[in-house]
Amino acid sequence: MFNKILVPIDLGAPATWKKACNAAVSLGSDSNAEIHVVCVVPSFGMSLVGSYFPEGAERKAIDETKAKLKEAGADMFPKGVNAKFHVAHGSIYEEIISSANTLGCDAIVMSAHRPELSDYLLGPNAARVVRHAPQSVLVVRD
Repeated sequence: MFNKILVPIDLGAPATWKKACNAAVSLGSDSNAEIHVVCVVPSFGMSLVGSYFPEGAERKAIDETKAKLKEAGADMFPKGVNAKFHVAHGSIYEEIISSANTLGCDAIVMSAHRPELSDYLLGPNAARVVRHAPQSVLVVRD
């Protein structure tokens, strides 16, 4: 049904991405879909905020995330699953959508926590992806 599936993950919350990875494997099993896993390192934002961090801190965070993703990726999927791993940098929901578009993904499978009152007012990243992505989006609740 889908040829390329993007799975955005938070390396700090393995319980949530494990469900999303399993759902992506199931969703893409009929078509032997490529699965692209992306982890987004948020930018420091305004230069004023970035000035409080040592020079090269953002680059170091990106490099550390790549290493952690490579390590986690070894056990993320069963053998035979065609998975590729990526690290993006910037606004989380924007980078998820941008990655899906750049990679030519036709679906996004992502986890989301149960909504709280503040989420209805502000909107979590999953809600923004659902609203703005041109791809089909499956949200897996934890």
